[in-house]
Amino acid sequence: MLQYDNTAWNFFALAWISLYIVPSWYGIIRKLYKATIGTSDQDIGAVARTSDEEKKAALLKRNAKGLKTLNQGFYVNLGITVALTCLAVYLSASIGEGGEVNSFDPFTILDVPSGADLKVIKKAYKKMSLKWHPDKNPNNPAAEAKFMMVAKAYEALTDATAKENYEKYGNPDGKQSLEVSIGLPSWLLDSDNRNIVLMAYLIIMVGVIPFCVWKYYSNSSKYGEKDVMYNTYSWYHHSLDESTLVKSLPETLAGSAEFRERNMPKDVSEKSQIQKLLSKVKSVMQKPTHNNPILIKGNVLLHTHLSRQTDSADLSVQYKEDLHFMLSKTNALIDAMISVCQHQEALKTALNCIQFGQNMTQACWNKDSELMQLPHFDEKLAAKNKNISLAEFLKLDKKDMKLDGLTEEQKQDVYKCTEIIPQVSVETKIFVDDDEDDNVYEGDLCSVQVKLTRDNLAEGEKAGLVHAPHFPFPKQEAWWIILGTKEGKIIDLKKIAKSDKSFTHDIKFLAPKQGTYNFDLHVLSNSYIGLDQKLAVELVSKDASVLPEYKVHPDDAELDDEPTLFEEMLNAQNVEEDSDSDDDDSDSDEEEEEGIKELSAEERKKIELQKKRQAAAGDDSDDDDDSSVEEVYAD
Repeated sequence: MLQYDNTAWNFFALAWISLYIVPSWYGIIRKLYKATIGTSDQDIGAVARTSDEEKKAALLKRNAKGLKTLNQGFYVNLGITVALTCLAVYLSASIGEGGEVNSFDPFTILDVPSGADLKVIKKAYKKMSLKWHPDKNPNNPAAEAKFMMVAKAYEALTDATAKENYEKYGNPDGKQSLEVSIGLPSWLLDSDNRNIVLMAYLIIMVGVIPFCVWKYYSNSSKYGEKDVMYNTYSWYHHSLDESTLVKSLPETLAGSAEFRERNMPKDVSEKSQIQKLLSKVKSVMQKPTHNNPILIKGNVLLHTHLSRQTDSADLSVQYKEDLHFMLSKTNALIDAMISVCQHQEALKTALNCIQFGQNMTQACWNKDSELMQLPHFDEKLAAKNKNISLAEFLKLDKKDMKLDGLTEEQKQDVYKCTEIIPQVSVETKIFVDDDEDDNVYEGDLCSVQVKLTRDNLAEGEKAGLVHAPHFPFPKQEAWWIILGTKEGKIIDLKKIAKSDKSFTHDIKFLAPKQGTYNFDLHVLSNSYIGLDQKLAVELVSKDASVLPEYKVHPDDAELDDEPTLFEEMLNAQNVEEDSDSDDDDSDSDEEEEEGIKELSAEERKKIELQKKRQAAAGDDSDDDDDSSVEEVYAD
């Protein structure tokens, strides 16, 4: 007997709601904790190793801590969780008042006291059956179900067999293998709520669920690798080629699809503001090739960063936020540029994109000195150290550094920075795996092993974050390793983000035809300008025909002779077919014997005599047997 059970529904709904609110509250509390007191400065990269980094560290603390760091999705989830929690509390209270899940109790169903006499039971049954009779409640499934339960309850208390079954098994129909009640609220069966239920079902099934699926698909279909939009990749493929220069890359980056909605000018007043900024950066900015307002605004903002004019009074608060947003996407987008160059096999452009990434990290542009990456260095101080690269400056003794005009504290910042910026040495070798011979032969899988060592680190020490006080986000040090041909084609390109004192990277490829080949190996920093190294790699590929003939070991030969599982199955099938053909042959033999039996006695005697002659002559040829038989028949 099935019945709609409100208490069972409450248990069911509470269980499903708990599956959402329990982990949701855990996530909410965890995010609130991290936004207030649970995040250390080290976790967010807010570490000031020099006085130049103090401003950046303070900015990271402001942006990475506090309730303002919680996004819109957090508050939406918080509202849903609070609403479901209130519903869970209500359901819990309903369960406490409603008691246990419905069981068959005839006294409760008839609303009579336990142990009531037959007269009271009949009176209650008559009253309730009239109340819930289907004729008086047309189109009311709940009333029909209630009427059936009343009839069963009356039967359990008046019929001897039903009463015995109820007392023994708890059910008037006897022992049941399973007792079930429908865990749905009874108001679903109320005819007054039918239209509301159908409308809610229609909205959810036809509206809400398809909309959520469409929204998810439309958003996810916009993004490719590394969460970069497909339209951005398309733009890069259109803008980048083998002749692209570094000075044109800010405009290419400004055209990324991620920036288009945000950099769209909202009103006419923005035009004058962009013109003021353009006048300040025009001297270091290449003439734009596109007249699109989105590209112009993004290009101007990026050059404002590259020329270190972000504190200019002409840069509004809104524009500072727009630039901050663009810089937050810069690392991933420049990596996407490099991947497009790798796809196009444009080595020179890939090197230019890596250099552009260094410029963006250090806020230095093409004509700036490499020493501008050091704390407190300006154009005058860099001019005093003219003709000295950053790599050379790092190796100078403190007394040889020209730091005139700096205070002792500022000099300490410079010394500290020279310890942070890596001093690297690179070693290479070519080898073939599992081959004791140092020679490389045509067709071998050879490896160019690149070993990079940070000479400024002690053994076991790890590289820290990049010293980039003008880039508003923490950045981990990494190295680009590129092997290319003299003609400018890329053989391998990989970004290695290992922080150990030394690490190795193997570039594997098949050895080309016999001859001597010269390659260029580029090792470039993802963040520092002036530390790049270019090494020559020579590969001598020898003729493989001079190698001794390879002889298969007997054990390996035996293994090769063993049939595979497929061959075994195929042979088994052939055996079955052969057995069938043997049966056919035996049938033909039997037919031949039958034919011999049908011959006359004289003919049989001739055949037997011929067989004895053949046996005496020792003739075992089947063809001869056949011819002899034919001769006998001819006789």
